[in-house]
Amino acid sequence: MKVVIMSDRTYRLVDIAGGWLMFLVASCVYLLTLEPTGSFWDCGEFIACGYKLTVGHPPGAPFFMMLMRLFTLFAPSPEDVGVVANAMSGLASGATIMFLYWSIAHMARRWVLDGEEGELDLWQVILVVGAAVIGSLCYTFTDTFWFSAVEGEVYALSSLFTAVVFWAILKWERATDSARNNRWIVLIAYLMGLSIGVHLLNLLVIPAIVLVYYFKNYRFTWLGLLKALVISGVILLTVLYGVIQGLVVIASWFELLFVNGMGLPFMSGAIVFFLLLAAGVIFGVLYTQRKRFYMANLFLLCFGVILIGYSSYSMIVIRSLAKPTLDQNGANNMFSLKSYLNREQYGDRPLLTGPYFSAPVEDYEDGADVYAPRGDRYEVVSQKTDVKYDKRFTTLLPRMWSADPMHVRGYKSWVNIEGKPLQVMGRDGKMETRIVPTFGENLQFLFRYQLGFMYWRYFMWNFAGRQNDYQGYGHDIFRGNWISGIPLFDDFRLGPQDKLPEPYKSNKARNRYYLLPLLLGLLGFVFHVSKRPKDAGVVFTLFFMTGIAIVLYLNQKPYEPRERDYTFAASFYAFAIWVGLGVIPLAKGLAKFLKEPAGVSVALAASFCGVPLLMGQQNWDDHDRSDRYISVDFGRNMLNSVEPNGILFTYADNDTFPLWYAQEVEGCREDVRICNLTYLGGDWYVEEMSRKAYTGAPIPFKLKKEDYQEGVNDVVLISDRVGRPVPLKSALDFVLSKDPRTKVESPFIGGGEMSFFPAKEFLVPVDKDVVRSEVNPQFRSRILDTMVLAPPSRYIYKNGFAVYAMMANNDWQRQLYYSPLLPKEMFWGLNRYFVEQGVVSEVLPVSNEGGASMVDTLRTYQNLMERYAFRSIADPDVYVDETCKRMIEYYLGGFEAGVEGYLQGEQGQRAEELIDKAFAALPPRAVGWSYRWLDLINGYYRAGAPEKGSKQLLAYATECISKIRYVHALPDYLLPQAQSEYQMASSVLQELMRIAKTHDDQKAMQIIENQLSAIIGRA
Repeated sequence: MKVVIMSDRTYRLVDIAGGWLMFLVASCVYLLTLEPTGSFWDCGEFIACGYKLTVGHPPGAPFFMMLMRLFTLFAPSPEDVGVVANAMSGLASGATIMFLYWSIAHMARRWVLDGEEGELDLWQVILVVGAAVIGSLCYTFTDTFWFSAVEGEVYALSSLFTAVVFWAILKWERATDSARNNRWIVLIAYLMGLSIGVHLLNLLVIPAIVLVYYFKNYRFTWLGLLKALVISGVILLTVLYGVIQGLVVIASWFELLFVNGMGLPFMSGAIVFFLLLAAGVIFGVLYTQRKRFYMANLFLLCFGVILIGYSSYSMIVIRSLAKPTLDQNGANNMFSLKSYLNREQYGDRPLLTGPYFSAPVEDYEDGADVYAPRGDRYEVVSQKTDVKYDKRFTTLLPRMWSADPMHVRGYKSWVNIEGKPLQVMGRDGKMETRIVPTFGENLQFLFRYQLGFMYWRYFMWNFAGRQNDYQGYGHDIFRGNWISGIPLFDDFRLGPQDKLPEPYKSNKARNRYYLLPLLLGLLGFVFHVSKRPKDAGVVFTLFFMTGIAIVLYLNQKPYEPRERDYTFAASFYAFAIWVGLGVIPLAKGLAKFLKEPAGVSVALAASFCGVPLLMGQQNWDDHDRSDRYISVDFGRNMLNSVEPNGILFTYADNDTFPLWYAQEVEGCREDVRICNLTYLGGDWYVEEMSRKAYTGAPIPFKLKKEDYQEGVNDVVLISDRVGRPVPLKSALDFVLSKDPRTKVESPFIGGGEMSFFPAKEFLVPVDKDVVRSEVNPQFRSRILDTMVLAPPSRYIYKNGFAVYAMMANNDWQRQLYYSPLLPKEMFWGLNRYFVEQGVVSEVLPVSNEGGASMVDTLRTYQNLMERYAFRSIADPDVYVDETCKRMIEYYLGGFEAGVEGYLQGEQGQRAEELIDKAFAALPPRAVGWSYRWLDLINGYYRAGAPEKGSKQLLAYATECISKIRYVHALPDYLLPQAQSEYQMASSVLQELMRIAKTHDDQKAMQIIENQLSAIIGRA
């Protein structure tokens, strides 16, 4: 057979065309499946901040924000901003696939040619192109990458930077004999600088880049490899701590010198420093070029372009100085910018050394001074605190470090901690015994939870299969595990998967790849190491640094609030390279039994059908977010629950960011002030809430900056000195007084003074005329003369202090609302006056007759039946994931409260209408059955609609019985991992039986009893 040789020029055209074809395919996939608005979690915040160039949460993403601003300029209306912002992620992800194709093709070509330069024959070209197509399309359809590709988050753009710099170093490698090859190094440095303004994950490519440089320019030795890895670590740490953080620290020194020392304006020192830095770099570049110091010149060029990219952070300071509506951390000077970049509001996690969770605190030491602008200079407003622990309870590489009781329970669930008992002095001055874990137990947690559960489980999701979209916390065979679709591998670990009960069996995120992507990737890895060990070492370094190294750095605690697989997307990118390369040994192996054309054809066809085609088919339904509006509707519905000029208190990401998106982007209810009580513990946020925003008036704290600045009234003691309730205004005046008699010795951080409230109950007089005009008739006779606030704790933190200041000064001019996500510790005694109105609760000074929850039935009905939008939830083609289901639970709580209110008022028809609406707009088929449905089912019976109640009761009972039947059939060793599900199903079924018995539904009772008897009889 005649061998057809393809010229290098023709191959390059084919290579370029192949990459662009992958871009088109991947981009089409993502654009067809992207969400048309802001998603839950950080997306609403990112889009809102990008649309108006405001300041998001630390450490910020200024380049991402500016690029998003550019994209959203093309949105035809505010309602279309979300889809345009998400399209930016889709296109960035499509471009990532394009560069992945080119990277795989580069390595495949070197493999086929055995590292030599030359021309490929036709079937070699087909093999190289096929390998690149299969690897890049495999990554296109991976669970983690597809998830980030269809929402307005930073991870899609961060992945693009990772892909481009990795491809660029491969281009440099091939062009290394060219006189101008170092331009690729400068480009990489510039992209690294830009990527700092997106996400720091891209910096983890540096070790792989250094290895490419080392392998190309030096003869391999193990010592040389070690030196290269050490140098790469030094470069990484230099950029991370020397450039990103160190330059801001030096700029802050200049600020102190110029502002405090010379009396110049704020920012003068920083401006002078950065001008000197720029001048020094420019001079150095010109000088080294003239003297022909080539390596020094290259270093300075790279440093200079990194600075140019990093300069995107000037946007954070500039926009913060403009006091935008969203201005997290108030990073408008070098000191607050340093805190912002260091993510200080999130606290520290020990990495190399640190305490175990049981470590007693021995002492507190004063740390670095905290500066803030005051008047025309910087002043020390507080000091950081360094905590010193008992050294017997510290270790290298501490993994079990959090003393939070929930996290401690998590540690003990993953590791059987026997440890070593040690005697320590307790808080009461008496000796007590504490257990210090052994280092072996510490490593067990690392391997079992942090690596096994929080990395390898995600890895298997992407290349073996995923059980469902329910968040997993471990030790549960029903939630969040990996599966393969092969009974031999799945049934022993998780029980018979073909007999799964609902809702797990029909979960759209139940994806089975039959281990095919994993096996092809392992084949590629093994033969890559064998045939091209240097190239394999580069890919492995990328795989390790963006996977296992991140695990070590994050040092994650048990019970994370969400799945964290998005953190490791670049690691899965590296493995996708091996998936593509795995086609080569497969084709070569088949060619031994078939002719080369047949071997290549069969290998490519089998790989294509068994990997990307299968993954796309399995993953499409649970990654298609088109027509899903659940997040923005949740935000709009909460805002529309609030009366004009009201104040709405929120708590977390998912009850704050959708509201920001709705208000900042779509202009919904600009009169409402959204106040996140978690942020209110920061002085910057109290200041932000004290400013007007759009048509929303400032929140009336009426506090001076000196009353809430950092270090002042961070914690206020409650001390019942007077023995009776006092007016809240008087109590606040007492706290804010400078009289030393209003201060006590602080029990925190080694002493000092702290303010205290002189009573444990506070009186807020009620303007009954104002309140009467705002409440519905059902509450007008119950308006109180005085509201009594009794905080349950001995301390009130700054956020509670600020809320009390607002309560004292509001004079009933603004209505106050609480999000349903707020925890009890942020009620501060106000919950006695909560009146439920759908998905929010209003604070009303009315008497609570009977002590039960109060419900404004009229407003609840109006909100749920008329004002709220529930777009697309009931559509069977729309994917409702677990996060959406969690948030929909709060709607069900509103329906539940409204139904109960109407039933107590003997208005059964209204109650039935609400229940009908709940089942129609939020069908259990879409959102899942939960305990909240029990009261609604019972409500049908109580409202005089027993047929409807019986139908839904049996539907819920059927699901519970299927779970009980499944658990009864499990082998004994799996029962501990099914107990939670079994107990929940049993308790719900008992309640359903009670409801049926209470309302004499004999038919339903008989059906349930027969099904249970069949299970018991079979057992």
